Amino acid sequence: MATPVPDLSLQRPTGERPTGQILQRLLPFLKPYSGRILIAMACLLVAKIAGLAVPMVLKRLIDTLGIEPTPAHDLIKVIPVALLLAYGVARLSERVFTEMRQIVFARVMARSSRMVMLSVFRHLHSLSLRFHLNRKTGGVTRDVERGGTAISDLLDWTLYTIVPTLIEVVLVTGVLVFLYDVYFAVITLVVLIAYIAWTVAVTEWRTKFYRASVEADTKASARAVDSLLNYETVKYFNNEGHEAARYDINLRQMEEANVKSYKSLAVLNVGQAAIIAIGVTALMWKAAHGVVIGKLSVGDLVLVNAYLLQMAMPLNYLGMMYREVKQAVTNIERLWGLLDQQQEVRDSEIAQLLQTRRPSVGFEKVFFSYDTRREILHGIDFDIPPGHTVAVVGHSGSGKSTLARLLYRFYDVDSGHIRIDGQDLRDLTQDSVRAAVGIVPQDTVLFNDSIRYNIRYGRPSASDEEVEDAARAAHIHDFIVSLPDGYDSEVGERGLKLSGGEKQRVAIARALLKNPAILIFDDATSALDSASEKAIQAELDRIAIGRTTLVIAHRLSTVMGANQILVMDAGNIVERGSHAELIARDGHYAAMWRLQQQAREIPELL
Repeated sequence: MATPVPDLSLQRPTGERPTGQILQRLLPFLKPYSGRILIAMACLLVAKIAGLAVPMVLKRLIDTLGIEPTPAHDLIKVIPVALLLAYGVARLSERVFTEMRQIVFARVMARSSRMVMLSVFRHLHSLSLRFHLNRKTGGVTRDVERGGTAISDLLDWTLYTIVPTLIEVVLVTGVLVFLYDVYFAVITLVVLIAYIAWTVAVTEWRTKFYRASVEADTKASARAVDSLLNYETVKYFNNEGHEAARYDINLRQMEEANVKSYKSLAVLNVGQAAIIAIGVTALMWKAAHGVVIGKLSVGDLVLVNAYLLQMAMPLNYLGMMYREVKQAVTNIERLWGLLDQQQEVRDSEIAQLLQTRRPSVGFEKVFFSYDTRREILHGIDFDIPPGHTVAVVGHSGSGKSTLARLLYRFYDVDSGHIRIDGQDLRDLTQDSVRAAVGIVPQDTVLFNDSIRYNIRYGRPSASDEEVEDAARAAHIHDFIVSLPDGYDSEVGERGLKLSGGEKQRVAIARALLKNPAILIFDDATSALDSASEKAIQAELDRIAIGRTTLVIAHRLSTVMGANQILVMDAGNIVERGSHAELIARDGHYAAMWRLQQQAREIPELL
């Protein structure tokens, strides 16, 4: 059974947040593994107790062996076999339980990191088109990558370094107080407090340099990805140097932040080393003084020294780990920032599933704007009866493609209604609406995978035969089988290995395979030559039979057979009717028709 993904998309203020709040949002992902965490903590405690026993057994061994030389044949009588065995068992137990802790906790680290990244990925796909039009892909992917890694690192450092060190300090301090006088504990605690205070103060000061480095790294990644995706444009205008200079701006910022971070790290390390050195010296002086005055044995001196070494090593790492934890928290904060992005389009609590075969579509007094300062649609009204085709034509920027985006519910209308079978889109689930709608977009972008995968994307459960049938219907099958790898041919990033016309035919095949009740053709033949356009247009007309179809077109020759043609201008429907009716009216449509006919006649004359 799949592990549920906690819903962490609640709105929170953006910007720098308290560490406690950032970590608190991680708890829902850890809650399913509370049993494993408790077992891992128990293994940790047993391992530390075993480690604590090692110096004690060693002290007893030294004190027991501090006797006169013994003949070889009497060694068995004086060698403390039980203590030697206890020493070996204690050391082995410490290692065994340490590894058991890792075995138990490994799943927690890997699964929690995976579930957080999956939650972010799903949330990004749930965001509106507005967010994705404004995002910088390289920066987003860098934040997700760093954040996912930071979660595993944070759990790793916490359970494997910070918590064990704190447990060890408490246990060692307790033993020193119990076995010796309180001064050992006082010195230990003073050193620990000084160490922690110095580490926290300097690390907090250093965090701003890391934040600046992360910000510059994110911007640099976004700029690099944007430049590489537009490789051809860079080459067209000979702007390699310009792109390198823009990229270097962020690299310089990252360099300066990293240099300051490295320098401040040296200050932190020197201070930590000085505090530990002073503390260890003071404790050893106290222990040596006890041996000289006969109050402590040589074994006691060894015991104190062993405990100090046990604490000194992890304390050195503790400072580094605290710094790394702060950096991890910074990365996780940016991950939460992505989850904080508002879902502009949400299903209502009472949203119903759309169930339809031959739907009707209606736009009722629809007003819409991408930006409140500029309205795009001004009270659009039209209906598409079941099985009919309505075409929308008009000049660029008139609002034609916005209709398709609204029907797909990439955005919600500002006012008015869009209905399918009389049901407002806002009362239906987004998944069921989009399952009923298929689109062939004007600008086809393919996945960097095989042709077969890109066609099958219309219906992932489709068989190879169904994929090939869709390709034949889109008149691209013969081209595909002529390729060396056939349907397994890779299309490259964004489909750049294919021509514009080939990509558009793949998009048509993909839409055909989806077999939707509502079809949208958004200038679906714009990248095709005249011969291909005629062949595919006939196929599109065939597959549109019996379906409710919205055709958005620039070439008027492709919409002559539509049941109704809407002419849009500046967000308004200025004319509507059949092709013959609009020609007879001699208005906007007739003027556009004459212009396009003249444009087609000129090449023929040449």
